[in-house]
Amino acid sequence: MTFERMTKAAVLGFLAMLLCSAQAMAQGWPERPIKWIIPYAAGGTSDTLTRIVGQKLGERLGQPIVIENKAGAGGNLGSDFVAKAPPDGYTLLLGNIGPMAVNRTLTKNLPYDPERDFVPISLLMAYGNVIMVNNDFEAKTLKDLLAYAKTNNVSYAGNGVGTSLHLTGEMLAKRAGIKLTHVPYRGGPPGLVDAMAGVVPMVIDPMSSSIPLVNGGKLRALAVTSPERSPLLPQVPTVAEQGLPGFEVTGWVGVLVPKGTPEPIVKRLVAEFTAIMQLPEIRKAVADMGSYVPPLGPEYFAKYIGSETARWKELITSANIKVE
Repeated sequence: MTFERMTKAAVLGFLAMLLCSAQAMAQGWPERPIKWIIPYAAGGTSDTLTRIVGQKLGERLGQPIVIENKAGAGGNLGSDFVAKAPPDGYTLLLGNIGPMAVNRTLTKNLPYDPERDFVPISLLMAYGNVIMVNNDFEAKTLKDLLAYAKTNNVSYAGNGVGTSLHLTGEMLAKRAGIKLTHVPYRGGPPGLVDAMAGVVPMVIDPMSSSIPLVNGGKLRALAVTSPERSPLLPQVPTVAEQGLPGFEVTGWVGVLVPKGTPEPIVKRLVAEFTAIMQLPEIRKAVADMGSYVPPLGPEYFAKYIGSETARWKELITSANIKVE
């Protein structure tokens, strides 16, 4: 046998050994608690959903799901942690628009590649955002706000650079021909507190955390970014209704695992998340947050990430949005 053939045989043998090892690992999975990383601070919509779904997943798998919040760098910190985690099925990522679709354009030297380093499992939830202002702010409607911003600087709170909240403001500014200044916060609650206190006049936040504040009179809602009004805030018009036809921004969250995770584990996770998101109590919990369950499964999720990446790349490039 030639040296070349011996080398080829050794490589094939090594690959076969790795395959057998991965299959054996998958057969016994899970044997210990599973970490589910949220790349943002606790208390937001993503955090709430993850804890509800995580409990169901733990019950079905027979192992605890440990939720860990690793906030920082617009979601990049937690996402990079998962990208570099062992691909053994014991680390999940809650991915959303920022780390998965926006930051590859927005962030120089991104430490991970959303397409190369992850395997999408499924979208879990989608939702519109709400544009709100402090009760003492002079704008009573979105048209008032846009007119005011023509001659005045308006800052708005959003949970990090590159999130759907940040980009809602950027898209609004571009479409209306105004200047809005984004003030990034590490999570939604701090920005909401500052908006209620008047530290910033305006805040953009997901539907779920906005509903009690609007209905409780803590903030004034000017518009929702979904294509239709929310049944939970029927009095609040869409952006499209108020002079910007076709305007739509939808936030979304999904679950991913590190690339290289054994296929049997991936398939098991796909099956479990698909079943969980179709449970009546989960769908009700999602609806109660002013959200909805989008199409499920890895194929749709992968295509959706691709389409979102292209859409937001166009906005970031044309508006010359940069990370300060």
